[in-house]
Amino acid sequence: MTQAHDQQDTGAALRGLYAASGGVGAVFDAKVADYQASRPDYPPALFDTLARELAPRRVADVGAGTGLLTQGLLARGWQVLAVEPNAAMRAACDARLGALAGYRSAEGRAEAIPAAAASLDLITAAQAFHWFEPEAARAEALRVLSPAGQVALVWNDRRREQPLHLALDEEVFERHGGEGRLRLLAHEDRGQVGRFFAGTAPREWQWPHEHGLDEAGLISLVFSRSYMPRPDSEPGRVVTATVREIFARFARDGRVAVPYTTVLMLGRPG
Repeated sequence: MTQAHDQQDTGAALRGLYAASGGVGAVFDAKVADYQASRPDYPPALFDTLARELAPRRVADVGAGTGLLTQGLLARGWQVLAVEPNAAMRAACDARLGALAGYRSAEGRAEAIPAAAASLDLITAAQAFHWFEPEAARAEALRVLSPAGQVALVWNDRRREQPLHLALDEEVFERHGGEGRLRLLAHEDRGQVGRFFAGTAPREWQWPHEHGLDEAGLISLVFSRSYMPRPDSEPGRVVTATVREIFARFARDGRVAVPYTTVLMLGRPG
């Protein structure tokens, strides 16, 4: 790999930041409860589109976390393998979805999916692509996908021009996010998506989405970010106080509406 290529690999820079503390799989050990309390689900139009364009039966949800996307896939009657490297996240997903028909989970990652060759119709990854090693993940996707199988990359993008997000960015994330936030921002242009699909152009859809939170939920949303300090630290206590002020500013009837744009990129890697 050339030096110029290294400089462009913003994903490697992001992953490398956590290498000394157990790697990507350990990043979210302390964030499971915050994820469950605050992260948004996905709109029905996303699942309608997957059903219309692909009608998959066998799905692997990679980086499944606590199962927010997994649950929507299962609701369509599809068989879903939740692939999650973090044991605490996977346990939360099992507790939430383990009784549902078609569900199973396993330790794994995009570069090592625990599935047989040509056994999957669809691989999904929601809010997880920035952790991928694009070339290795592409090779693994092509190994486990059926001949007509595809990959769906999904994001709930914060609508940063909206006043609530502006306040969170300026008063919380910019002040307390540190190097982790800077490396994540450098990677969020999705320049590595092209490397993953390798010459094929995925189709793209977008939908408006919204999630309502109370004060505790907004605090959890902030601390669910990988780069934020622990809430029981001194910086974390400062963050909590600031988020409470922001919540009081924007709340209506005890809740804030958090606006998102849901993005779907669907295609088969080249």
